[in-house]
Amino acid sequence: MMKTETLTLTQEWDKTFPKSDKVDHCKVTFANHFGITLAADMYVPRGAAGKLPAIAVSGPFGACKEQSSGLYAQEMAERGFLTIAFDPSFTGESGGFPRAIHSPDIDVEDFQAAVDFLSCCDKVDPERIGIIGICGWGGMALQTACIDTRVKTTVVSTMYDMSRVAGNGYFDAADSREARQAARKAINAQRTEDFRNGSYARAGGVVDPLPEDAPFFVKDYHDYYKTRRGYHPRSLNSNEGWTVSTGTSLMNTRLFTYAGEIDSAILMIHGEKAHSCYMSRDAFKLLKGDNKELVIIPGAVHTDLYDRKDIIPFDKIQKFMEEHLK
Repeated sequence: MMKTETLTLTQEWDKTFPKSDKVDHCKVTFANHFGITLAADMYVPRGAAGKLPAIAVSGPFGACKEQSSGLYAQEMAERGFLTIAFDPSFTGESGGFPRAIHSPDIDVEDFQAAVDFLSCCDKVDPERIGIIGICGWGGMALQTACIDTRVKTTVVSTMYDMSRVAGNGYFDAADSREARQAARKAINAQRTEDFRNGSYARAGGVVDPLPEDAPFFVKDYHDYYKTRRGYHPRSLNSNEGWTVSTGTSLMNTRLFTYAGEIDSAILMIHGEKAHSCYMSRDAFKLLKGDNKELVIIPGAVHTDLYDRKDIIPFDKIQKFMEEHLK
């Protein structure tokens, strides 16, 4: 049995969505290959018998499992899957120090550790495991599909390619040597200050109060993370954000190098009006095979696919999962 650390887990229901009476819920923990213990919510269809197909869910980038990933996990459990929604390393209720940092390698490892856990769960059929990634963890889910052959189906929703944003800026507006060099200098100067101060400066979550001239995508995030709709005290985006110094790891590690070699099924979902839609459209062009599908939701913006159950195509996700997790 791999060694795990003892985590302090909240037992009361503190999600941003109502609890379903159609599923059984409990907290679970498991370790990744970096020795970090992850915390997850497990959702099991009430009264289910036998070995079940299973799904691991995470995201958005800077969120916690009490937000969108938990909503997706609970909904898919209502539809017959055993699911877990996990907090990535260094965030939420999961372990890891320092807090509020990440690395693309560890991000992908967290998904793989979730698959490790599901593969050895008595209630799960290890040959029928899928993953769902939302926003930035949609990109990490797609990257996981590049390397983990145990993952039979991957769904990415309102995906961000975080390495592209870190290296090129939003809408590729900072895709130049000069812009990247300026970002490197600023982050590395902060590393020196962090070491001198013995603490890690945070970049700040979603801006609040919202400036009148804020671009639409900032207003979109504010409408979710800073309101009763989606605020959670353990969410980085709702509060102090990531550490400033974590930015160079994404800039230095580009995702999707081997996306064209993914044999397993991929479903990509994005809102037509989402500022981030170009990332899914471009990533989809890298995929090969007739088991890949891109679904564009008319009129939907980025955060609509966080929690709008009237917009998120759960019927489509269920059908795709069932088809490819036979």
